[in-house]
Amino acid sequence: MDFSINTLLADFAVFPVGFVLGLLYFSCLWFTVQRMATSRHPILLMVGSSLARIVLALLGFYLLVGGHWERLLIAMVGFLMARTLLVARWRPQAALGDWGEED
Repeated sequence: MDFSINTLLADFAVFPVGFVLGLLYFSCLWFTVQRMATSRHPILLMVGSSLARIVLALLGFYLLVGGHWERLLIAMVGFLMARTLLVARWRPQAALGDWGEED
């Protein structure tokens, strides 16, 4: 295993790219879910969006990894951190404090 500075920089440069891939993936998912109720063709929207998001994510990860499984793990951490951030941001505020309350 090579621990040169260039290799380490390349390995850790994939984190922000994985984060951006996550932002794109989950933002497009949110956009799709929001538009499902008003779409004239919701099935087409769902299938088209799913295919586009999967192709974007897989192509992005494929280009990032370059045969190094370590880079895949680092990029996946960025991807999942983007998901965590967006879930926390888009969560309805009423759902946060109403865990045991009855109406």
